[in-house]
Amino acid sequence: MALKRMDNIGIVVEDLGVAIGFFQELGLELEGRATIEGEWAGRVTGLGDQHVEIAMMCTPDGHSRLELSRFLTPEVAADHRNAPVNALGYLRAMFTVDDVEETVERLRGHGARLVGDVVRYQDAYKLCCIRGPDGLLIGLAEELGKPKNE
Repeated sequence: MALKRMDNIGIVVEDLGVAIGFFQELGLELEGRATIEGEWAGRVTGLGDQHVEIAMMCTPDGHSRLELSRFLTPEVAADHRNAPVNALGYLRAMFTVDDVEETVERLRGHGARLVGDVVRYQDAYKLCCIRGPDGLLIGLAEELGKPKNE
């Protein structure tokens, strides 16, 4: 049996509306919102009876998705948002954009802040990390040497 694809990455947030707005500004499209609740869902996650609001966000190419979740019950159990980039577990989601500096400026209006600097890696990429809503760590990459919007 072969792996078919990666379906999505799940991220737990405090404010679903703010997170949706941030990722829409980044360029993801909202595919849908739903409330997931009940014992059946808890059997999948191991949390028992749960009540979660979710939003599915899709990249413009249609191949990658983020599932944003806001847990109503049970309460959030841990908070990893301020963990340094070398912490074990979830690190960040990385997105390729047309223009790193322009994207950072647009996202500042949605509460983003630059973590370090925008750096150039050889003649291949401009890279940076930002903190988005709820302190989420987001990586941005701009491919160099290619026409914009390719």
